[in-house]
Amino acid sequence: MSTRLTANHTLAACFIGYIVQAIVNNFAPLLFVTFQSAYGIPLSRIAMLTAVNFSVQLLTDALSAPVIRRIGYRAAAVLAHALSAAGILLMAFLPGVLPPFAGLLAAGVVYAVGGGLLEVIVSPIVESCPGEGKEAAMSLLHSFYCWGHLGVVLLSSGFFALFGTGNWQVLAAIWAAVPVFNLLFFLRVPLYAPEGDGEAGMGLRGLLGQKVFWLLLLLMFCAGSSEQAMSQWASAFAETGLGLSKAMGDLAGPCTFALCMGLARAFYAKNAGRVRLSRYMAFCGALCIGGYLLAAFGAPVIGMIGCGVCGFSVGVLWPGSFSAAARALPAGGTVMYAMLALAGDLGCASGPAAAGAVAGAFGGALRPAMAFSVVFPLLLLIGIRLYRRTAEKG
Repeated sequence: MSTRLTANHTLAACFIGYIVQAIVNNFAPLLFVTFQSAYGIPLSRIAMLTAVNFSVQLLTDALSAPVIRRIGYRAAAVLAHALSAAGILLMAFLPGVLPPFAGLLAAGVVYAVGGGLLEVIVSPIVESCPGEGKEAAMSLLHSFYCWGHLGVVLLSSGFFALFGTGNWQVLAAIWAAVPVFNLLFFLRVPLYAPEGDGEAGMGLRGLLGQKVFWLLLLLMFCAGSSEQAMSQWASAFAETGLGLSKAMGDLAGPCTFALCMGLARAFYAKNAGRVRLSRYMAFCGALCIGGYLLAAFGAPVIGMIGCGVCGFSVGVLWPGSFSAAARALPAGGTVMYAMLALAGDLGCASGPAAAGAVAGAFGGALRPAMAFSVVFPLLLLIGIRLYRRTAEKG
C-alpha cells in the first residue's frame, strides 16, 4: 500500500503538520483562566507560558538545522509530532505530579520543541515535492495554520460549552491524537531532499554573504511582527472596542483575524500564477498599513474591520517570504529555512512586545499601539523594494 502514496499525500501530511502547530500554539492560551482557578497560579506567571513557548521555538529554529541534516527529514518529522503529542498530554498530567506551574512549564517546553521543528521542516518538504505551482502550494500550506487556529478555538469552545472546562484534560488527549495520527502518516509518505542540502548547498557562511538573504530575513521579521502585533491584541480590541465579554472577545477578535488570514492564503493559492509575488506582497503591505490605521483612528466597529483587513493583508507575507527565498536562493537548503523561521519568530515576539510597550506608555490605550505598529509593514515595503532591485533586477 505504501507504494501507492504520492507527493499529494506528502502535501496532505504537511498540511496536517501545520494544524498540529496551530494546536501547539493556541490550545494552552484558551486554558489560562482555568489554570489560574484550578491551580491558584497568578496570571502574571501563566503569561510566562507563552513567552517560554516562543522562546523555545526560537532556540529550536536556531539549533535544528545540523540535527535535521544528520537524522533526515522523516526522523525529524516523526520527532516533531511525537514531542507535540507528548507535550500536550503532559500538560494534562504533569500539574498533578509536579508543582502545577512547573508541570505546565515542562510540558510547554516539550511541545514547543515539537512546534519549532515543524516550523523548520514543513516548508522545505513542500518546496521539495515534485510539481509546479510551488508558490500556490506554500500559500495553501500556511492557510492550514489559520484553519487549525480557528478549529482549536471553535471546537474547544464547543467542548467546554457541552462538557465544562473541568474536563479539559480529556480535550487535551483528543487534540494530542492529531499529531499521533500525522506521525504515522509521515512514516509512510514519500519525502524528497531539499535542493540545497547536498554538497552544492550554500551553508550558513555562504548565505550570510548574500545581500538578498539579509533582505529575506528582514521580510520574515516584518511578516511576523506585522501579523502578531495585531493578532495578539485582537481579543482586547473586541472587548474594548465592541464591549464584548471576555469569552466573546476571545472568539470574535482572534477568529476574525485567523479567518481573514486563512482566506487570504487560500485566495493567493488559487491565483498565484496570475500576479508576480513581490508585487502582491507590496500590495498586501500597503493594505496592512491601512488596516492598522483603521484600528488606530477608526470608530470601534471600524477598528474591528481594521483587524480583519490586517488579517487578510498579512496572510501572504510569511509564506510569500519562504517562496521568495526558494526562488532567489535555491541552494539555501535546511539552513536557510531554519534561519528564516528564526527571523519570523523574532518578529512574532518583537511585534506584540513593542506594541504592548507603547500601549503601556499611554496608560494601556491600544490605539497608539496600533498607530505605532504601522512601522512594521512600512519596513516590509522598503524590504520588498530592495529585494526587487536585488533579486529581480534581471
